[in-house]
Amino acid sequence: MKKDITIPEVKDVHVAVVREQHIEYKTQDWNAYIINNSDDDLETVLIVTRGYNDKKITPVMRHTIAKLPARSYAKIEYLQEKVLELNNEFKITFFEGNQMFDKTYLFRKNTINEKALQTIPLMQLRGVLVK
Repeated sequence: MKKDITIPEVKDVHVAVVREQHIEYKTQDWNAYIINNSDDDLETVLIVTRGYNDKKITPVMRHTIAKLPARSYAKIEYLQEKVLELNNEFKITFFEGNQMFDKTYLFRKNTINEKALQTIPLMQLRGVLVK
């Protein structure tokens, strides 16, 4: 039976952490986004996030996006500076058509920083991308 189960590869869906100006508080914040760079809509997107290292672990956060249109992106959550010192994991499950997809994205500790910034596809902002 296990040989009959196919687990499709996730392509063109990424997670990025972007440094943005917060208009109201006039601060530079790190925000995580999911990017759908495919030609298909994603439905019932479930995102589970956590930060961890050998000594610390953050509470698990859960997010849902009913529909993420093709060639678009959506904010997942704000990341506090202290959390950047931890491994930040984003487990994402979604449906594309009738097929379920699942992938874990990992930002290793201290990899989210000013020196690692690059232009993020679709967003035209600078951030750190995990494919």
